[in-house]
Amino acid sequence: MYSFVFCAILLVASYFIYGKTIEKIVGVDENNTTPAFRLEDGVDYMPLSKYKNFLVHFLNIAGLGPIFGAIQGALFGPAAFLWIVLGTIFIGSVHDFFSGFMSLRNDGLTMPNIISKYLGSTVQKFIAIIIILTGVLVASTFATGAADLIANLTNTPVLPWITIIFIYFLIATIFPVDKIIGKIYPIFGALFLIMAVLMIGALILNPAYTIPEFTTQGLYLTDKSIFPYLFVTIACGAISGFHASQSPIVARCMKNEKDARPVFFGAMVLEGLVALIWAAIAMAFFHGQPQLAVIYGATPSIAVNEMAVTLLGPIGLIFAIIGVVICPITTGDTSLRSSRITISDELQLNQEKLSSRLKLAIPLFIISFALTFLDFSLIWRYFAWAQLITATAVLFTATAYLIQKNKPYILTLIPAMACTIIAIGYILQAPEGLRFPSMIANVIAIIATATITIIFLKKYKMESEVGEES
Repeated sequence: MYSFVFCAILLVASYFIYGKTIEKIVGVDENNTTPAFRLEDGVDYMPLSKYKNFLVHFLNIAGLGPIFGAIQGALFGPAAFLWIVLGTIFIGSVHDFFSGFMSLRNDGLTMPNIISKYLGSTVQKFIAIIIILTGVLVASTFATGAADLIANLTNTPVLPWITIIFIYFLIATIFPVDKIIGKIYPIFGALFLIMAVLMIGALILNPAYTIPEFTTQGLYLTDKSIFPYLFVTIACGAISGFHASQSPIVARCMKNEKDARPVFFGAMVLEGLVALIWAAIAMAFFHGQPQLAVIYGATPSIAVNEMAVTLLGPIGLIFAIIGVVICPITTGDTSLRSSRITISDELQLNQEKLSSRLKLAIPLFIISFALTFLDFSLIWRYFAWAQLITATAVLFTATAYLIQKNKPYILTLIPAMACTIIAIGYILQAPEGLRFPSMIANVIAIIATATITIIFLKKYKMESEVGEES
């Protein structure tokens, strides 16, 4: 348990130390007027309190991600602790802060438009497609996971529950942000956190379970290597480009730039803590057995239900429903909302009229609903890889932003390089990818990343120098 406690302390400390450092570097100015006031439209742009924005954003980025990803990542043993902590601090929190801060400084624009400003229109179009598809995949994945648990608890077919969930998705996506999201999300966000705290507390107090320590002997054996599979499996609990699609939703509702660190950096740290908790619970509860997928079906939702009921009794069942049903649903609707906003920004379509929002939302819902009939694990892997590509582009965008501002760009360049290696290495060797031998795939990934980085620095440092001279 010492490894778990030490990792939790590191995550909390990073908010006060590393987060504060980044805040000073970018020059947060509380006197700047935010987009919530300058562009208020009563639909997507409107001022909300810091605490409401924090809980809304946390629920937007969390959902099933830090639960399902951490449970599947637990099969790699305590190595998951290391990736969650280092990934959250040096990659995920940095990514989330800059994606939110750049949106805040650019009229609440969605990430493709920000990318266009700093990396050009070619990358913009590619990432716009990825973000839209990721939003659709998230909705499909989270709706499937939630419906599976409801169907299991009620002994009923899955399809009617998926249909009901998607009807809610449509309503929440087209309504003004303060009508549903701003009212109920903070409540569920708080309950989501309470669930995680009660679960880990019950586990620690139960002598039947022991959280393993981080030792080489404690690593579990799976049929896949730790690199890059662990790094893609635990996505939302360490680094997720999906968060960049959610940042503009809150950036458009932020009252003060000083809220950027607690909302963006802080929410990611908290998600890392949640992932750490669920990884620890899964390791202790199932003793690292890789039969999880075989025993509990296509999704880990039934495993979550068993863990919650075993550790907390009837109360656990209530929190399982909240954690694996309600919270994922509330993430699914904002993922589709971000897809709608991204399309409207790309096509420069006004979204104040309900009819305009429906024209974009309905096709997205049809596609997302259709994807629920595919294998869950396959959708999850493609989602994880797609969000990693998005995160890579966002981090390179943040690097270009820092170069342009003459700030220490190493803060985002190293995370960008790490994500590039993981993304290329994974798709080259994964079963759903090109299936290269692991060693060859990793070497190619390193060489490709070094080449991309050199070309990137040469281009953007040169442009920055030209800009200074002019």
